[in-house]
Amino acid sequence: MASVQVPLPAEYVDQSPEALDQRIRAAKAKLGDRLVILGHHYQRDEIIEYADFRGDSYKLAKDANLRPDAEYIVFCGVHFMAESADILTPESVKVILPNLAAGCSMADMANIFQVRRAWRDIATALGSTDSVVPVTYINSAANLKAFVGEHGGTVCTSTNAPTAVKWALDQGEKVLFFPDQHLGRNTGVKLGFDPDADMVVWDPFKTMGGNSVEAVQRAKFLLWKGHCSVHKRFTVEQIAAARASHPGIKVLVHPECELDVVRAADLNGSTEFILNTVEAAPAGSAWAIGTEINMVSRLAKAHPDKTIFCLDPQICPCSTMYRIHPSFLCWTLENLAEGNVVNQVKVPDDVRQWALVALQRMLTVCA
Repeated sequence: MASVQVPLPAEYVDQSPEALDQRIRAAKAKLGDRLVILGHHYQRDEIIEYADFRGDSYKLAKDANLRPDAEYIVFCGVHFMAESADILTPESVKVILPNLAAGCSMADMANIFQVRRAWRDIATALGSTDSVVPVTYINSAANLKAFVGEHGGTVCTSTNAPTAVKWALDQGEKVLFFPDQHLGRNTGVKLGFDPDADMVVWDPFKTMGGNSVEAVQRAKFLLWKGHCSVHKRFTVEQIAAARASHPGIKVLVHPECELDVVRAADLNGSTEFILNTVEAAPAGSAWAIGTEINMVSRLAKAHPDKTIFCLDPQICPCSTMYRIHPSFLCWTLENLAEGNVVNQVKVPDDVRQWALVALQRMLTVCA
């Protein structure tokens, strides 16, 4: 199983969009029911058009099981999503990532060595970690999900984070939430906690996360210093500009945005929430949306009877999602059609065991 993306042969790099389209469709037809293609909402249109299922990372991981007879799942997303699909599907299914370089900068902001060191520091501050429940956002590596599973915690999504965190606080007195501080903070505020009095940020590059022992003892939320590079771009000033140029507009943002942005918006929620909200809105309504541009543009095209635009005038795509190019998809599918398995993402058995515990705990807690 490869861990580094090999360079594509020139025949794929040099192909025209039209030629790639014909070859992708031919390979997909040859594979038939043996193949399922999953496409995340943030993928470019040239990839989404081939997807059998579309959704956010958690929805797609579940959708992977809708075709139990499939041999191959080609996940057009990023690495942690393919890992989750591998964990949640039978051993007989091979999960493929068309470009192994498609990672996630947020997921990379917390690694297993840093989390273990933080756990030891927290134990030093508190005397033990018995009162702390770890919660990891689904946007994290499989070994972090395994850590959470082994230490009595759970995974969460942007949709079910309030339910998961409330459950965690019912189990203990504190939550260590990683890797996205903003989702953790927004979730805590939604549950009625004070972001100043009840929360501290844990910087993995500093002793005790950059906090005093007293601050760690006092806090209910230990929020990892991580963020999404796309959602961090949205600002209160952008919201003010949208309201000034479009009186009466509704502002809808993702909870990975900073707290002041979420507070200034009318609504916040996951990519699925954003999609469903806009689809259900009446004709003539106007929406300024704070999430990745490919999804916003697709919504605008699908709903010409509504005014829909991205809050960020600079239009920032998710650069790692963009690494799934049609040339990589074509190369992947043609290899699979010839019986050559490329770019398989397989979680090691010891990691899979505990990561599955964490994911199943989420399914139970947030059912």
